[in-house]
Amino acid sequence: MLQQLFNEMIKQDVKPFLAQHGFVKKSLNLYKITDNLIYMLNFQKSAGNSADHLMFYVNCGIYSAELAQIQAKDVLTEPKEADCHFRARIREIAEVAPDRFAITADTKMDDVRKTLLSGLQQVVQFYRTMTSARSIVDYYTSGPFLHLGEESFHLLLQTNDVAAAKQYLQALQEKHGAEQRWTIFEKQYEAIFKQYGVEFTKL
Repeated sequence: MLQQLFNEMIKQDVKPFLAQHGFVKKSLNLYKITDNLIYMLNFQKSAGNSADHLMFYVNCGIYSAELAQIQAKDVLTEPKEADCHFRARIREIAEVAPDRFAITADTKMDDVRKTLLSGLQQVVQFYRTMTSARSIVDYYTSGPFLHLGEESFHLLLQTNDVAAAKQYLQALQEKHGAEQRWTIFEKQYEAIFKQYGVEFTKL
């Protein structure tokens, strides 16, 4: 019963809405493929679902062939969410959406549809601002996040944007420099700077 409500919502609401924006459905993944990036949305059902309670998450991902090459990985045409270089739950992009959606016998499906489609609309708008590998790198360096650190330094130094690389390094040092694990990251980053003949400054 609940499974049927979920399936109908994906088929009748989610798929047509995302198809308007160029997404194609493959199982519970929807993909939009462009020259530079692959955008995806993944509907993940909770492991603890039962006959009277169904929960699901919406995972957002952007995959970059350019970043995959920097990682020396095979370039994928249908990446899974875990393969994506940008990864987030819908709640991190769309404030209107909950961290997870729940369907029970009492759930007003119109409300779930409305919230979900509103959240997906915000994700689509966000995806429009992410147009290249550099967009993904800029997102994580502005954090500053350790995620994609090595790939980000490679991309910035390959394109000779030394100023941005040094700014990112300084921001990471200020945020994580006191942590025990920082020395491991520092060695990795120093090796990358050396590879491109750029001076590496320690705090």
